[in-house]
Amino acid sequence: MRLNQVTLPVHDLSLACDFYLTLGFIQIVSSNHYARFMCPDGDATFSLFKQDKPQLVDDAVNSSVIYFEHEALNEWVNDLLTKGIEFYQLPLDAGYLWREAILFDPSGNKIKLYWAGENRLNPPWRVNIKK
Repeated sequence: MRLNQVTLPVHDLSLACDFYLTLGFIQIVSSNHYARFMCPDGDATFSLFKQDKPQLVDDAVNSSVIYFEHEALNEWVNDLLTKGIEFYQLPLDAGYLWREAILFDPSGNKIKLYWAGENRLNPPWRVNIKK
């Protein structure tokens, strides 16, 4: 089994597409209500769909976080800063052994750019529970 994609709601599809293209993703589908992107490394994809109003679930707005991994995290963040991308948090080492930066897309979707190395799949506290 593999994860196919994650889809994020956006208010302004054109603005959101420009933002994700600036981050370095490759757009592979484009319509007036939907866009899909491929990560520059590997075959992972994610998509955006135009949603005029925030969708509420139990009176809460979407609180999902999407993570994008890059081995040269600091260099990537520095490059994005020169392109005008604003960060909520510049790269910091987290207690769970990941280095991550936080930003928000134009629709308020939270994004974490990170590098975890071996700790992404094999942290010291890893368990292997299967059914």
